[in-house]
Amino acid sequence: MYKKAAQGWLKHWDFILLDVICLQIAFIIAYFLRQGGGNLYADPLYRSEAISFILCQIVVVFFSQSYQGILKRGYYGEFTKTVKHVGMVMLLSMAYLFVTQQSGDFSRIVFFITAGIYLAIAYIVRILWKKCVLRRNLTDKRKRSMVLVVASDEVEVTIQRMLSGPIQDFTITGIAFMDDSFKGDIFNGIPVIGNIDTVQDYLCREWVDEVFVKVTDTQPYPRKLIDEIVTMGLTVHLSLGSVEQSLSGKKFVEKIGDYTVVTSSINTISPKQMFYKRVLDITGGIVGCLATLLLIVIIGPMIYIKSPGPIFFSQVRIGKNGKRFKIYKFRSMYMDAEARKAELMSQNKMDGFMFKMDYDPRIIGSEKKDKNGNPKGIGNFIRKTSLDEFPQFWNVLKGDSGIIGTTKKNLDFTGVSLA
Repeated sequence: MYKKAAQGWLKHWDFILLDVICLQIAFIIAYFLRQGGGNLYADPLYRSEAISFILCQIVVVFFSQSYQGILKRGYYGEFTKTVKHVGMVMLLSMAYLFVTQQSGDFSRIVFFITAGIYLAIAYIVRILWKKCVLRRNLTDKRKRSMVLVVASDEVEVTIQRMLSGPIQDFTITGIAFMDDSFKGDIFNGIPVIGNIDTVQDYLCREWVDEVFVKVTDTQPYPRKLIDEIVTMGLTVHLSLGSVEQSLSGKKFVEKIGDYTVVTSSINTISPKQMFYKRVLDITGGIVGCLATLLLIVIIGPMIYIKSPGPIFFSQVRIGKNGKRFKIYKFRSMYMDAEARKAELMSQNKMDGFMFKMDYDPRIIGSEKKDKNGNPKGIGNFIRKTSLDEFPQFWNVLKGDSGIIGTTKKNLDFTGVSLA
């Protein structure tokens, strides 16, 4: 039976536990330095904050990538990650104190001393524990026994890549070649146990936990061998060779119908990250909509007085999965802008559907010039300062678009209407 490696935010549970302990130790030291002694857990206020520290750490770990690649990070990389982690935990804890209205009773000196000591202890403990984990990996006698089945011309590169990670919880105990071209009993200190036709006998006689099979484009797929290995009760790891190399971006295996496929994407997002982003969009959307209401009071009358009509402008855009939706902006052009565009096409500087020209007379108030001859009407002002974009926070709140994301495609310029 194959034991899958832990995944997700609990993969490095040991580092999480150590960070929790480090913060509690830092809190105890800070309390002792400030109060001169005593048991902080006997004080209801400080006991409550000690518990909130643990909860805040769990929240930060769940929503961030604090421990991703922790065993590969150097001293500087670990320090920056530790600073970021400590900062987020302390900010969240501070927010808890304000929400629960305990900030006035809680010692700020204790809080900031705790943050400083926590940063120092957590960084040192992370470095030392990583050394222990890596050293233990080198001396661990309980590693899985693995046999490598590979083409003779790729064996050296394959071994190097297999052993390139910081943690090797397996030992390559034998090599079997896809062909008979290699002569010898030892390769880089690893015994050669035969070829693809004789490896089954070795697997039946010797203690082997897993088999790694590297398939190349020039070799036929060893279906018979793989079926026999699985029948023996051994675990098979199948490398996809050039297929794997040809896929860029992040790769993972999933099921589509009855097919097992390797999926590649420039980036991936987990459900918790989607939730985190949506919370950010809703928060930003609410704040942006409130700011838009204020701008309506200020900008709206200025637009209407200069060009009577709707103060909003809408345009059809194409979003995720081809979904069409309307984005909203403050109207910065006169009502007859589309009709007048045909007269100005000869001055267009853009190709295709885009239209752009210097000193566009269709912009509201463009006839008004500053001392340098540049337009300074309300339309030019809101376009230059991007204030015309603020109504799009309504799209963010609705979920049509996000605060962070790619620009949605225009359907075409016939999809323009006045709101």
